[in-house]
Amino acid sequence: MNTILVGLQWGDEGKGKIIDFLCRDKDVIVRFQGGNNAGHTVVINDRKFIFHLIPSGILRKNKICVIGNGVVIDPGVLIEEIETLKKGGIEVSPKNLKISLFAHVIMPYHRIMDSLREKNRAQKIGTTMRGIGPCYVDKASRCGIRMADLLDVNIFSKRLKDNLEEKNLILKKAYETDIFSFDSILKEYREFAKTLAPYICDITDLFYAKKDKNFLFEGAQGTFLDVDFGTYPFVTSSATVSSNAMLGSGLSFVKINEIVGVAKAYTTRVGEGPFPTELADNVGNYFQKKGKEFGATTGRPRRCGWLDLVLLRRAVILNNITKIVLTKLDILDGLDKIKICTVYKQNGKLLKSFPLDLSSVTPVYEIMEGWKTKTEGIRTYRQLPIEARKYIAKIEKFLGCEVNYVSVGEMRDAIIKK
Repeated sequence: MNTILVGLQWGDEGKGKIIDFLCRDKDVIVRFQGGNNAGHTVVINDRKFIFHLIPSGILRKNKICVIGNGVVIDPGVLIEEIETLKKGGIEVSPKNLKISLFAHVIMPYHRIMDSLREKNRAQKIGTTMRGIGPCYVDKASRCGIRMADLLDVNIFSKRLKDNLEEKNLILKKAYETDIFSFDSILKEYREFAKTLAPYICDITDLFYAKKDKNFLFEGAQGTFLDVDFGTYPFVTSSATVSSNAMLGSGLSFVKINEIVGVAKAYTTRVGEGPFPTELADNVGNYFQKKGKEFGATTGRPRRCGWLDLVLLRRAVILNNITKIVLTKLDILDGLDKIKICTVYKQNGKLLKSFPLDLSSVTPVYEIMEGWKTKTEGIRTYRQLPIEARKYIAKIEKFLGCEVNYVSVGEMRDAIIKK
């Protein structure tokens, strides 16, 4: 059974925990896009593990975790993540972690340019300023540096020198900032190359021989941060939808059996951009505080709002979702009434199709009864309050897709099978 897992909202849906859960019966877990702007979190007993580049499947024994060619890698961050996991008693070795030769490398000038662009543009995007966007720009401009290039000192030196001639000129002329030293970057990244070399390989050749194994393809961020289909320009720099799993891994010979979408029982967004159901009241504050809605990567507070079924239905279509995992249902515990967006209004008229610009719409809500019973700790679907089950049934009917699992707590095993 081969599975693609993606987020259905603006990221932060709780994918890390679900990846950890689903990979129990998988052999290979592949991250296929994004960079270290991801923050997948898994809580085991009292220990919290946050993953930025390495698939969270690394926590389970006898799994192979892969960072695919669609990912952009900050070598320093990756090495720190490897060392942190090792210190925590988690096995990380070339045996269970593989890095694609064709993944692109985030350079110091990418981070600086990302930061300067965000600070100087009139319309803020809300980037994490980790150099991810500029790295993807260089990839598309055919001047990027790949992990394969990092391993060859002659190729790396030539490409670094060519890039610095351009980047330093831009930095000096456009931003009046200091320029980068070729020698210092060469020295730093040669050390990175020595550390990461044992992990880097041609994953296509490696896994073609294992194509009968069980694969899980892991997406980062969420559907509406997709560079094509998201709330552009307030998006990430890669394709987050399920169809990119094959391109971002090079494993198109693997037949996909199911596409799992992860959605929160409410909605959150970090950074700038439209958010129709956003709440600027006590309920929004309640979601943020109880749901611990602060970015695992940046620590930034997340904007919070009611569940948006119009948004979710679009995500189900875009990703060809076959089943849904609903997370953080327990955060809704204790609310008297729960609102759920089922249609948008624009200029006083109900919309029949998905709008191009979400900033111009007003949500129309249906109101459902809340539940007073605590759901955290419940282990069977039948034990859920009837109001919670009605809430889930409403979601399923509207989306035309079954909710197979419900998460009711941050602990690793707080997942109910429907």
